[in-house]
Amino acid sequence: MHTLQYLTGGEEVQSASKALILLHGRGGSAEDILSLADHLPVEDFALFAPQAATHSWYPYSFMAPLPQNEPWLSSALGVLKQLVADIRSHGIEQENIWFAGFSQGACLLLEFIARNATRYGGAAAFTGGLIGDRIYAQHYNGDFQGTPIFIGTSDPDPHVPVQRVHDTTALLQQMHATVTEKVYPGMGHTITAEELKAGRQVFNVS
Repeated sequence: MHTLQYLTGGEEVQSASKALILLHGRGGSAEDILSLADHLPVEDFALFAPQAATHSWYPYSFMAPLPQNEPWLSSALGVLKQLVADIRSHGIEQENIWFAGFSQGACLLLEFIARNATRYGGAAAFTGGLIGDRIYAQHYNGDFQGTPIFIGTSDPDPHVPVQRVHDTTALLQQMHATVTEKVYPGMGHTITAEELKAGRQVFNVS
């Protein structure tokens, strides 16, 4: 089971007005994903990169039946809920909290924000979709109130079917998110400079 352990970077949370939560993929680490912030316009953000137990947020594919990934999935979602609460306790409002993640981390962030929809700063999901053997619409509630969300993926991708990305986009839009979906032919399971450039848009705030 996961416990709330994370690395920090960027501005001190006590003085920052914006925060970014970065979620690593399967086999990755908080240290690895924290470096993603170097490629995003978040110089004045407080950065938080939680670490999954055994370097994996849940044991099986994100397309597996939900019970197969329990209790790890619920534990991971609980870690994110606790981290958001901790950030808010320092005076940073939810509309000033952003999310970014890759692969398993992208799936987890999408699942978390869809289950807790409200106005966030934005989210950038690099290769991910909502979790489960199908979309369980009854698990998702709230209103994104125009929250900008970027979802990028490869076609094909060895882990994330493109149709799941399309279905995820559709559900988030129904919940009033402003979603930009980009499908890159033959990109592979990685993050490219082109995808990063597109994902940066969710951090464009006035």
